[in-house]
Amino acid sequence: MEIMEILAAPIDETAIETRLNALAQRHARAGNAAIGLLNLLGGQAEGLLDRLPQGIRDRLGDGTEQALKLAMQAAHRSRDVVGEQPGWITRAVTTAMGAAGGFGGLPSAMAELPLTTTVLLRAIQDVAVEHGFDPAEPGVQFDCIQVFASAGPLGDDDGADLAFLSTRVAVTGATLQALIARVAPRLATVLGQKLAAQAVPVLGAGAGMVTNYAYTSYYQQMAQVHFGLRRLAIEADRDHGDLVDEFRLRVKSRTDVK
Repeated sequence: MEIMEILAAPIDETAIETRLNALAQRHARAGNAAIGLLNLLGGQAEGLLDRLPQGIRDRLGDGTEQALKLAMQAAHRSRDVVGEQPGWITRAVTTAMGAAGGFGGLPSAMAELPLTTTVLLRAIQDVAVEHGFDPAEPGVQFDCIQVFASAGPLGDDDGADLAFLSTRVAVTGATLQALIARVAPRLATVLGQKLAAQAVPVLGAGAGMVTNYAYTSYYQQMAQVHFGLRRLAIEADRDHGDLVDEFRLRVKSRTDVK
């Protein structure tokens, strides 16, 4: 994976330590936006999927995999129409979409889901560009999908689940499709929680707004962590896997202090 600029000499150990600590802090903040959502739902993330009709739960897996495949095409094509956007604009767009999706209850929330998946993927691509990576490169597309393998804003992730930061394999069309198939079940659970939150009786559009804001903020932060580590490995001329191990130790130490 290459970055779209010429770099100076590798940075020193002090700078590496500072950057790793900053990324660990960003990881810790990733779920903060979900606090308001959990308050709205009465502080309960568990059992959200059980609120969905069985028929919808049965379709979530295949539907999510198809949505990811379509999102890959649509998010990339959108770059020819709309350039890179500040993160707050993307959050504003998805918040408005969540309001529209939640207004009509579960049917409109289901219709909104593929659109939100596309905008979330586009937001992840924008973060990749921010760190100097080309979203047209297959390896970067692979990494963008990998971000969706994180636990989600309502997941009970104390730092133990950082598999989405794993080292990359040789990327081909087949490995990208295999990654989508592997990520889809995890993302289906996460998006199922989103659907259930938007379908909460009475709350409607308000729940949709808070839900989409929380989800967008979370994946933007996770993308910052992911591509921040990729960029740091290049700038420091260090093995990416070693940096991920050091990052995990920092996340674990922050968790142990809580």
